[in-house]
Amino acid sequence: MFKAIGNYFKVPDDIPVTLTEEQVAKKYKRSRIEVFLACFLGYTVFHLTRKNIGAALPALSLNLGYTNTQLGILGSSLYFTYAFGKFINGVIADKADAKKFMTVALFMSAMANILFGVSPYIIPADMQMMGQPILLMVMAFFWGVNGWFQSMGFPGIAKALAFWYSNKERGTVWAFWSTSHQFGTMLGALLAGFLIARFGWQAGFIVPGIINLGMCFMTYTLMKDKPTTQGLPEVEMYREGTVPTKEEDEEAHLSYMEILKKYIFFNPTIWILAIAYVFVYICRYGTEDWIIKYLVEVRHDSIEVATQKFGSLAFFGILGAISAGFISDKLFKGRRTPVNIIFLLGVIASIYGIMHNNLGGKTGYLIDALCLAGMGFCVAGPQMLVGGLCAVESGSKKVASAATGFCGIFGYIGAIGSGVVTGNFIDQFGWNGALYFWIASAIICIAILATLIPKKV
Repeated sequence: MFKAIGNYFKVPDDIPVTLTEEQVAKKYKRSRIEVFLACFLGYTVFHLTRKNIGAALPALSLNLGYTNTQLGILGSSLYFTYAFGKFINGVIADKADAKKFMTVALFMSAMANILFGVSPYIIPADMQMMGQPILLMVMAFFWGVNGWFQSMGFPGIAKALAFWYSNKERGTVWAFWSTSHQFGTMLGALLAGFLIARFGWQAGFIVPGIINLGMCFMTYTLMKDKPTTQGLPEVEMYREGTVPTKEEDEEAHLSYMEILKKYIFFNPTIWILAIAYVFVYICRYGTEDWIIKYLVEVRHDSIEVATQKFGSLAFFGILGAISAGFISDKLFKGRRTPVNIIFLLGVIASIYGIMHNNLGGKTGYLIDALCLAGMGFCVAGPQMLVGGLCAVESGSKKVASAATGFCGIFGYIGAIGSGVVTGNFIDQFGWNGALYFWIASAIICIAILATLIPKKV
């Protein structure tokens, strides 16, 4: 069975370049657009089946009686499998066909969401008699399965973008692609909020799952693994007319494991980035997963008003990701660390602002929306740069997926901590305890990243 699976995901053989220069240019242009669309739209839809949980938390608490700690455990089940899956699948993705890898991931994530939504109806009657913990375990299992297949999405995309776009253009392309996180987060929350308010929490998982199934066909049609498997030259030759550098030449004589050791396991920079990513993700998933419930319970907003406010967080995250890439390229000449620190200071200010907003009416609504916009804008920069572009640029593109996956392990350890600790802090100390936890995480992250300032990272 495993051999059959391996053969299915095997990278297609390279095809010799037989096209004319004009034909190469035409095919490259079309293929790059198709690959980018597959990466962007595919990852946007991934978030429809991941970010729906945040909108569902109030309903799950009300309808199923879950405590905040239990909700934290439920949400963290995805992050646990995602954390380890991201690195393992990153290593696999480096040797797998990106098209098939991403398509299977979308399909299985869709099925996990649908099963999560119908889970109360598939538990045998005798098990239902055992009470709430059984249902919680079943739902956590399906959400954990979703996390594993969600973790297959990013590595395949990282590989595709590394091979289809050259180093000189990758920063801008990566920044624009990374807005798919925010588009998906915004659409996921708004869609789930709409469905849950009208049809119940189950619809918030079943409908996005069905949408994911539809996206599988588009991804399979548009996605491509590497230019060389399409009868095209490597992107550096196409874009810049360059031949492999001395370092790349030396890599040709190294095994994949030797490259992995050199650029991942024994690379001090990647370790610093990975540890910092823990705290980036505490801030990211703290705000993304819990802020709707905060608005419902503290501001007494309806689920629809809360998701509308949340929309500003996701929308400005789009601008934040693009701005971070542009600022680091143009103003800081490719240095990412100062940009990360500036953006994290903005995260702290935004969280503090919403915590101390005591105004009601339209003014209070506006301040909440502005603070959420600030959170979204500022957290998107480090989220995109630290474990994404910085990780890719710290090593070889031959282990691009593994580099992002390695940082992803640590990032999602932070997400696990964010879910469980945030939920516990709310139960023990109230909402301010949770918000101070996010602020402290941002401060620690700044201190860790500051150690990279002397380096060109």
